[in-house]
Amino acid sequence: MILKNTPIRQKLMAVILLISGAVLLLTCAAFIAYEYFTFRKHMISQLSTLGEIIADNSTAALAFDSQDDANQILAALDAEPHVVAAGLYDEEGNLFAHYPDRLALNSLPSASAKKEFFFENGYLHGFLPVMQSNKQLGSLYLRSNMDAVYARFMLYGQIAVLVVAVCILLAYFLSRILQKGISDPILSLAETAQAVSSKQDYSLRAPKFGEDEIGFLADDFNQMLERIQSQNQEIVSFNQKLEQKVEERTMQLAEANKELESFSYSVSHDLRAPLRAVNGYAKILEEDFGTVLDDEGRRLLTVVQDNAKRMGLLIDDLLSFSRLGRKDIMKSYVDMNGLVKSVKDDIEKTTPHRAKVIIHPLNPLVADRSLINQVMVNLLSNAIKYSAGVESPVVEVKSYKEDGEVVYEVKDNGAGFNNLYVDKLFGVFQRLHSNEEFEGTGVGLALVKRIITKHGGRVWANGEINKGATFYFSLPDNKST
Repeated sequence: MILKNTPIRQKLMAVILLISGAVLLLTCAAFIAYEYFTFRKHMISQLSTLGEIIADNSTAALAFDSQDDANQILAALDAEPHVVAAGLYDEEGNLFAHYPDRLALNSLPSASAKKEFFFENGYLHGFLPVMQSNKQLGSLYLRSNMDAVYARFMLYGQIAVLVVAVCILLAYFLSRILQKGISDPILSLAETAQAVSSKQDYSLRAPKFGEDEIGFLADDFNQMLERIQSQNQEIVSFNQKLEQKVEERTMQLAEANKELESFSYSVSHDLRAPLRAVNGYAKILEEDFGTVLDDEGRRLLTVVQDNAKRMGLLIDDLLSFSRLGRKDIMKSYVDMNGLVKSVKDDIEKTTPHRAKVIIHPLNPLVADRSLINQVMVNLLSNAIKYSAGVESPVVEVKSYKEDGEVVYEVKDNGAGFNNLYVDKLFGVFQRLHSNEEFEGTGVGLALVKRIITKHGGRVWANGEINKGATFYFSLPDNKST
């Protein structure tokens, strides 16, 4: 629509002016059309009356064959400026006299014995019979121009333009006054709605200007604001209570975590003393009585030592997991290419497992270097360990940027896992393989998740049994510390 985005005041004024103008133009057009057809009939009547007078006066000239008298009679048409041509025909239809003298004779039509009038080529043409005592002596032809019509309608046009202009001007001033009764209440309602939206102040109310539909709309709008205000107050009250409860639960949770960390630290620390005793006595037993024990005794002694060693690793992991909760993150620029290469070299020195490790160019990070180092130690050592059983173990490390994050992935072609249980991988003591298949404590991946989450990142994995696994973690793409 043309007025689609126009202010309502201008819309109302435009509608009033358009309707007024259309009605005026239609009225003027109807009036002019009526006058046009009426004036045509008037011209025919006038020309018919004039023709009858000329015809009556021409009977003697035709009866006595007097062309001079006929020309004098036609010369009287000088008094009628609109008659531009005339012709008098005898009984046989021959031209007997014509008007004016300078008229080209070939411009006159053939005689017609009957009375008729018609408009053609911008002229009114008329034929009348010349009668005497019910005997037709000849016929008369008259031609009148349309100058009177044009002059009349030129005047009508000027009057119509003047009337339309005055009426449109009057309608404009009236519309400016009358439209306020419609636009002001609507604009007031719109201003109230805009103020409520911008200020979020539901205590505002729209003024009511009357008992019409707009007044009912203002009432409904104000009732809606009252309901929203009441609901908003309830929500604010509920949020305050909820925040208080969350704060209380957070304090309780923080206290519980603190106690749990203290407990884990104490338990881990207290377990070391008896564990050292077990290791010490097992070593003494092996050194002093190793030759006395049979094969089964030596096997059982090895089982004791291995389990003591595994328990020591478990205690170390628990201590690391416990300390992480209290450790503050110290972010700095981390060259991931150098860090991963260093981790790879350290793992190869300390583990009997071997794999081809391919390190693609890696994006740098802004993070806690020591914690990210721990993440890569766990992921890379797991990848090497779980791919050791295949003929050609390969581990790949790569990274890429996506949606404002830097994503790192560690992929191997080893044992893999069932993807249905992927959520269990990052829980403490959750393992998808037995200790007889692959040794481990079940804390490493939980530690990875906790470190990455503490950095504001994400951890996930994909795998398939006997077809390898891929572990991912992403961190925000921070450009500076």
